[in-house]
Amino acid sequence: MSKRQLPTWSGLKPLLGFKSPFSKADAVTRAVTISQLRDIGKAKTPRAVFDYTDGAAGEELSYGRAYEAYRRLEFHPHVLRDVSVVDTSISIFGQKSALPFVFGPTGFTRMMHYHGEPAVAKVAAEFGIPYTLSTLGTTSVEDLAAAAPDTRKWFQLYLWRDKATRYELVERAAAAGYEAIMLTVDTVVGGMRVRDVENGLTIPPQLTLKTMADMAKYPKWWSNLLTTKPLEFASLKSTGGTVAELMNNVFDPSVTMKDVEWLNENWPGKLIVKGVQNVNDAAMLANAGVDAVVLSNHGGRQLDRSVVPLELLPSAKAAISDTATQLFIDGGALSGSDIVGGIGLGADAVLVGRAYLYGIMAGGEAGVRRAAQILKGEVEQTMRLMGITSLDQLTPDMVRFHGQTKS
Repeated sequence: MSKRQLPTWSGLKPLLGFKSPFSKADAVTRAVTISQLRDIGKAKTPRAVFDYTDGAAGEELSYGRAYEAYRRLEFHPHVLRDVSVVDTSISIFGQKSALPFVFGPTGFTRMMHYHGEPAVAKVAAEFGIPYTLSTLGTTSVEDLAAAAPDTRKWFQLYLWRDKATRYELVERAAAAGYEAIMLTVDTVVGGMRVRDVENGLTIPPQLTLKTMADMAKYPKWWSNLLTTKPLEFASLKSTGGTVAELMNNVFDPSVTMKDVEWLNENWPGKLIVKGVQNVNDAAMLANAGVDAVVLSNHGGRQLDRSVVPLELLPSAKAAISDTATQLFIDGGALSGSDIVGGIGLGADAVLVGRAYLYGIMAGGEAGVRRAAQILKGEVEQTMRLMGITSLDQLTPDMVRFHGQTKS
């Protein structure tokens, strides 16, 4: 029988579950999933702003289905492989990118947190991945280039109705050294984003009785809004109303392949076309010589009931396999395992948007950094558990939708 003795501090200390109240670790640092960052961001951000990020069009079926498609992925791993060292890099346009995801374009980022687009671009540089600035961004192409000179920068382009100035942004992006133009083609009109309408969200946010009452619940967010430079689009002169109304008033619904061809001939960098939701369209663009196609339903924010990009991926990959065009995917990926799954089904890279926006809402630049850390760690962990040391070792039989039989 063991002899009893009084407990000692050295014996008790390792068993104590609570941390010092003076610990520097905050909720963002302790977050271990993107979902947890989402919850933190939701608690810190006015409802209308959070819903602008979190919401989608119509009944939000498109985004819900895209999210659920990743949940249905099933991995078939290998074992007894040495995975002590893994290489998470991919090749984009012949250059190494350290991780298999890209920070995609998101509009009005300074509304989520006053750090805005420069914070996201700086984190992208730290992690060795590209960042895409949106036409609806709150930082100009020149200011972003100055703030993040070491970042691999792409510019997401909407074409304006005003044809006299529609290519002005293209010229500015070229002068500022951007690597690629990402032409977005799924916005001939704005989608009906019900949450924005119900919340009365305008661009920029208006000081109404409702929003002033909201200040009491989110004083820090409002203080940052009112004490930093005006919240406005950096590349657009027209503002006011909802984002959908802005799209209807400013963006050109007559964009055709002629515009793609013009960009392909006149833009000196790489050309990416985003918003493709049809295999035939993907093949048409690849045959026209664009550098990359992004399968995307705009995060479910445009056409509700649109195709799920992840489900379209294998057939689109087959349709362009004999071309040099790379295939990216966007919409619904919120974890490193989602990203690995997308690569396994044929994507050359996975774009993420909401994931880092949840991070910036939760903690500004530190929140974006934590989001990138989480995704990177999950990618590495998933690769090791699948028995691969590089992403090119993924084979078609290793990633399937649950219930899918071998073809």
